[in-house]
Order: sequence, then structure tokens, then C-alpha cells
Amino acid sequence: MILTKSVILDEIKKGRIKISPFDRSAVGAASVDLTLGDNIRVFKKTDNIRINETVNYKNFTSKISIKKGYVLEPGELVLGITREKITLPDDICGWLQSRSRFARLGLIIHMTAPFMQPGINNHQVLEIFNAGPHDLVLKPGTRVCQFIFERCEGHAKYRGKFSAQSSATF
Repeated sequence: MILTKSVILDEIKKGRIKISPFDRSAVGAASVDLTLGDNIRVFKKTDNIRINETVNYKNFTSKISIKKGYVLEPGELVLGITREKITLPDDICGWLQSRSRFARLGLIIHMTAPFMQPGINNHQVLEIFNAGPHDLVLKPGTRVCQFIFERCEGHAKYRGKFSAQSSATF
């Protein structure tokens, strides 16, 4: 069941959902807008990348500051990270989605893997792609995506590879 604004705010008040930093104005009817952090990862030129369980995106990207903005060209993919850290209890999971206002310009904020496991305690990495015909300027602090909360049947906690990802480890 998707959580609506009043339930999201109640779960935050109880301390079960934590968003840091939290901006109450970012809470919508059934989601919370999240902002782009100060850094992105741009892809290095390479012949090919072998897809397997040990591949690491950091080997093929460089981390750069975008405090003054970044021009995302048509067809370009970069990785970003949310400014906000999300902490969920073991009975709430979530979905990370683009915002329609930017999708209408061709900006895809989260291409794949939108599901966020129950029990996460991290910043969310964004797969940012320009599918439109024009350059798009990315600015840190822009509300680029939304997090949709959903109640789980049962309890579970994510303990995977990215369980502690942050802007420092990104």
C-alpha cells in the first residue's frame, strides 16, 4: 500500500522514516521530492565494459563537482546522488522515480533499479540520462526525483553492497 502525505508525515514524526536533511515542503500527496547532491560521476571513454558480478562503476567514471552546474548533453548518462539520506524501517520499502516536469524535457533521473529495499539507511544513486534533443543544465539542490513509500507485508532489512552508500563513498 502506497503511503500518502499524512501517513508519511506521521511515520517521520514517529522516527520510523528518517530523511536528512528534511524539508516538509518536499512532501507531496503520496511522495517526497529529493534533491540532487553536489557531485556527479561522468563516464570515461573506454572500448567496452565486461558485465559481471565484480564490475565496479567507479572504475569507469570520474567524480566531479557540479556546484556551478553541469551541462548534460543529449544521449549522455551520468550518475548523481541525492543530497538526502533515507532511513526506512523493516516494514517500509520505496520506489525512486523521475519527476514528470523534467521527464517532459527528456530528463530521466532514474533509468533502472527504482526499488529501494526495506531497512535502507543511505543516499540514493541516480542514473541520470538526457533522452531529449537539447542540452539540460543540472544544478545541485534541484528537486529532481521523488521517493514513493510502500508498506511491506512482513519484515526484512537490506544488507547488500550499497547499504552504506553516501556522498563520500559515491
